[in-house]
Amino acid sequence: MEKKTIDRNKIQNAVLMIIEAIGEDPSREGLQDTPRRVADLYEEVFSGLDIDPHDFLQVSFTEFHDELVLVKDIPIYSLCEHHLLPFYGKAHVAYIPRGGKVVGISKLARVAETYAHRPQLQERLTSQIADCINDTLKPFGVAVVIEAEHMCMTMRGIRKPGAMTVTSAVRGLFETRSETRAELFALIRS
Repeated sequence: MEKKTIDRNKIQNAVLMIIEAIGEDPSREGLQDTPRRVADLYEEVFSGLDIDPHDFLQVSFTEFHDELVLVKDIPIYSLCEHHLLPFYGKAHVAYIPRGGKVVGISKLARVAETYAHRPQLQERLTSQIADCINDTLKPFGVAVVIEAEHMCMTMRGIRKPGAMTVTSAVRGLFETRSETRAELFALIRS
């Protein structure tokens, strides 16, 4: 993956222009450091642009467990690429190991976090996590479910706080075996 460099000066200049464009005084005490703070924020929340999530899955262990592994309620947050407003919620990531190849469970959360730390759409985020795990581990199946609230629906437009968007991506046995998919959703709800 090509390293992308955050241009802090461009961000600060753009924020300064936004502050002026809304009719505020950028030299006002409360706004003086806002351009720098926003640059710090963007550098942090877009840190996933510089990381290849596949790398987290390169270290595996041999453990002949060929049953469902689920890490649920992984807190995630991202910025919607349409409005650069946050969406946040939780991800549930499951896989069925093949051939004794398992990974540390924290690696599944790291994959989710890394993809979330990019300008995103929830639908794409869900598929990227599933595809990364599927392509790297080659398991019998992968499933990712994300439940998130989008501030672009809460703060503007339709203004419906509390509305949750749920997306799923299923691969392998989760896609082809209804009983495997049913087991997953029962475990997520438990």
